[in-house]
Amino acid sequence: MKSIVKNFINGILTIVPIILVVYVIYKTFLFLDGLLGNSLKPYFKEDYIPGIGLLTTIILITLLGWLSTKYVTGKMIRLIDRLLEKIPVVKTIYSVIKDTVQSFLGDKKSFSKVALVIIPGTEMRSVGFITSEQLEDFYSPLKDHVAVYIPQTFQVAGFTFLIPKEQVEIIDVKAEDAMKFVLSGGMTSSSKSKGNIVAK
Repeated sequence: MKSIVKNFINGILTIVPIILVVYVIYKTFLFLDGLLGNSLKPYFKEDYIPGIGLLTTIILITLLGWLSTKYVTGKMIRLIDRLLEKIPVVKTIYSVIKDTVQSFLGDKKSFSKVALVIIPGTEMRSVGFITSEQLEDFYSPLKDHVAVYIPQTFQVAGFTFLIPKEQVEIIDVKAEDAMKFVLSGGMTSSSKSKGNIVAK
């Protein structure tokens, strides 16, 4: 009986992660394919093949990226960008989305530095991610501070703290490994720090 239970648990540990990953990939594929796929289906009718919408989306995004590097179309895109940044309410939503996307895909990626932050009044530490080191542009008295985002366990929500640079310890751990460690409640700890560097 113990052997059966053990094999059953091993089966769950093996198959559940695979099923969940396949499910997430499948749902993500359906969402991305449907962005343009729903508009293309009436034209293709029965000849529509799943994936055409996703492929079309990728091609259009790539084409738009190429056009943004050209003189005329580049100026038009920048004009639209400036226009969106001047419309009340819209500029707030647009700037948040734009900054968030650039923080992950831009030249200066956020969440690339993993930090240890001491909880005041204790010996406990929390793992976070440096999201901004130029707080002087936001508020000049914060020029000696950095923004640290600390996610919560089992969810992507978290808190952003503005902490003096000398109180933040940058550790040599991959951001992906650190995020898995935090979101799993410390259960994923395959990555080991190679060394510590104190932020200056």
